[in-house]
Amino acid sequence: MTTAAVFASPVDTEVFGAYQARHPSPRDGVERPFYPFQDRIGAPGSSPYPAEPGRYHLYVSYGCPWAQIVSVVRAAKDLEEVVTASYVDEERDGRGWAFRERFGPDPVNGFALLRDAYELTEPGYDGHISVPTLWDRATTRVVSNDFPVIPVDLATRFDAWGDASVDLYPEHLHGEIDAFDSRITAEVKAGGLVDGVNALDAHEAQLAESAFVHGETLTLSDIRLWVKLIRFEVGYHAAIERDGRGLPDYPNLWAYTRRLYERPEFAGTTRPEVLRAQRDRILGEKPPGAVHEAAVRRDEEWAKG
Repeated sequence: MTTAAVFASPVDTEVFGAYQARHPSPRDGVERPFYPFQDRIGAPGSSPYPAEPGRYHLYVSYGCPWAQIVSVVRAAKDLEEVVTASYVDEERDGRGWAFRERFGPDPVNGFALLRDAYELTEPGYDGHISVPTLWDRATTRVVSNDFPVIPVDLATRFDAWGDASVDLYPEHLHGEIDAFDSRITAEVKAGGLVDGVNALDAHEAQLAESAFVHGETLTLSDIRLWVKLIRFEVGYHAAIERDGRGLPDYPNLWAYTRRLYERPEFAGTTRPEVLRAQRDRILGEKPPGAVHEAAVRRDEEWAKG
């Protein structure tokens, strides 16, 4: 017997309102993190969530940079058959992320809304519904929505079933990779200007000296930087407004962005039409100016090949 796919109804902000991300309510009088599900994948016998093939499922999106980091790691480590994934629709109303025909149904639980996964895990949950979300088939609950940590677990816990030769989180670079993650997060929150300094100049200089952020090997840092560069005008709008420079005006960053896009783990997890629509929607709320001009110029230069 074939079960019909379940999809959410179309986005309707008049009925459901606009989505509002909020902290979950305190538990036993104690405030909780914005991303409160923070369990980890561990070695068999050392964790309630041991690494096992086929046990875990990722809920991700094409538009969210944090979700794409997870998708790139999953592809780079050859884990597509080990940790499955499905994509939410890119539009949302007050119900949060949903599954619609464009990217297909939830193949694991048949949820119409990602909220259903959180409700099953914690009845009455009233916090942020986010991607990426890591789901455990065995316990039927959300393991984690802690977006900086999920890629680390994917990169390190499944070598027995994935490509162990790809080391995205080398032990001797843990400190540098973690520090770089914090740095990138702060940069994007500031629109590329940190204490009035254009953060891109440091990246440009760094990539003049090496092929990747930490030398000659791809790491999590490169994936975290690349997903911001491919969304350049959204993430670095303040830097653009400062001096008008777009991504092609940084020769090393431009070449780096294009070079990584030639790799299947990057190209295969990117939907350019989704990123363009997302960018155009955000820029549509701003008056015309340098950021819009930078977007047009990048599209023109990218099309030249």
